Amino acid sequence: MFGNFTSRLTNSNSSTEKKVLSPTLRPDIYSLVDQTKIWLLSDSTAGQPGDGVTYGPLLTVIQKHIPSVKKPGLEAFGQVEGEVAVIVGGITSMILELSRWEGLSSGMAMRTWVDGLVDAHSKATTATRKDAIAKGITHGLNRFTDASLLTKDFTTRIQVISCLKTVSSRIYGAGTEEARQSEAMWSSKFI
Repeated sequence: MFGNFTSRLTNSNSSTEKKVLSPTLRPDIYSLVDQTKIWLLSDSTAGQPGDGVTYGPLLTVIQKHIPSVKKPGLEAFGQVEGEVAVIVGGITSMILELSRWEGLSSGMAMRTWVDGLVDAHSKATTATRKDAIAKGITHGLNRFTDASLLTKDFTTRIQVISCLKTVSSRIYGAGTEEARQSEAMWSSKFI
């Protein structure tokens, strides 16, 4: 009787689904948030987005937790927008993975991440760089984030998605085309 019950429990879990939270996931998220903000704002002497090299250490930490995140393709290699998109999508996916295990922590991490992205964008020095960072952030959130990692817990889901819906409106302004598209995309994740 108990043997059949335990075999059904172990067979019901998918072999691809993680069964435990990585003990380094949360500290790695906060470390990456800090490092990414510095990377986005750095000048050419310290390495910057678009140099084709300095995103590597960030990507390595992301791939430790989300192995499906890949380097940007040749079309995006060495471009600010492409590198920013991959890093933003990877870190956001890490936070969504955290939401499966720790609802409150993931909501706070997402708020910290969103605030960091908006702050880095606002402090960009040139209009060209600011525009490339904004496009990279938007593409990273909308195209490179694995939304399937988001928790099924309704309260946490609302908190995380509402944070993500504010990014484009805070960067581009409320009512802009980018803000409306992003809000519609993340609103569809409620379903």
